[in-house]
Amino acid sequence: MLRSLFSGISGLRTHQTMLDVTGNNIANVNTTGFKASQTQFKDTLSQVLTNAGGAQGGVGGTNPAQVGLGVQLAGVTTNFQQGAAQVTNRSTDMMISGDGFFVVSKNGENFYTRSGAFDFDANGNLVTAEGALVQGWAAVDGVVDPNGALAPLRLPTSVLNPASATTQVGFDGNLPSDAAVGTVLNRDVEVYDALGNARNITLTFTQAAGAAGAPNQWQLTTSDGGAAQPVAFNADGTLASPGTVTVDGVAVSLADVTGFAKLTSIETASKDGQRAGSLQSFTINADGTIIGAFSNGLKSPVGRIALGTFANPVGLEKAGGSLYTTTVNSGEAAIGTAGTGGRGSLVGGALEMSNVDLSQEFTNLIIAQRGFQANSRVITTSDELLQELVNLKR
Repeated sequence: MLRSLFSGISGLRTHQTMLDVTGNNIANVNTTGFKASQTQFKDTLSQVLTNAGGAQGGVGGTNPAQVGLGVQLAGVTTNFQQGAAQVTNRSTDMMISGDGFFVVSKNGENFYTRSGAFDFDANGNLVTAEGALVQGWAAVDGVVDPNGALAPLRLPTSVLNPASATTQVGFDGNLPSDAAVGTVLNRDVEVYDALGNARNITLTFTQAAGAAGAPNQWQLTTSDGGAAQPVAFNADGTLASPGTVTVDGVAVSLADVTGFAKLTSIETASKDGQRAGSLQSFTINADGTIIGAFSNGLKSPVGRIALGTFANPVGLEKAGGSLYTTTVNSGEAAIGTAGTGGRGSLVGGALEMSNVDLSQEFTNLIIAQRGFQANSRVITTSDELLQELVNLKR
């Protein structure tokens, strides 16, 4: 049989594969996080008709004469170029801007994906559409340890921001030096015990007649019934008396209070302690930290999403469901925090769209179609030659 007949068959087979890959790309044009693939061809073995000859004895060298035996598929590569962003405004949707993959676990096996369309299940687990568990690190007392072991991220509505007792209160502002003797200023501060129960402590400032060297002096009395304490200022308005008093077990700092004229602005500037709060909502930082907003008005980290990178991401194997698995040629995943070690940053409320270029894919369709037609013509032409050969015998 003619060699061209089998070359044409190999061309049909490889162009059919090219058509399959292109069709899959077009089918996934709206698949979140999908990465398009491209086919690569290579020629097969060539039959040597005449070997090369070297120049000698006044005769020049000759080149080898070879006839190719067709084409075959060299490989199907994945294009990991960044896809466009689609804003969804859903708090559980996340997009990786840059390199990296989300780490998810399914039936105890880790997979990797670029699709950040996540949701919560009934147990508060952050999961993919197919129920794979998104991996990361949970916060302990508001602190995330990215060096710890990966675990499924959970944000149950029952998670609490624990109560803590108030131990310190700071005041700043001004007590007016020109206030009339006997002027009274009351300041109430809400503080908490270890169980989060609230109570008020009251500080009463009364303008007193200044002594020599202390023209501006106030008397401070507190709601716990302690002895009155002087709050005196120097001539330049700075605090002269001790800067801290203790009220009902709470240290109250007056170090930042001044004593200038014409200004009454003393207020609470800072305090610790809080009542317990339940999780109300959350946001995602660029480094993947999940910041929870609690009913007590505070915000605190509750977890962090892990990202993985690979020395050769093209070596990953597609596992279906927009998931990838590692192979011997992809290398092991380097797990870490977004924005570090070459990993991209996270964008909340957005998804990465497919990177399929429809104009290129339709062009590839035409190329595959014409390549298929041309190789089919080689087969029909070879058949016509064989027919002529058969017709020699009548």
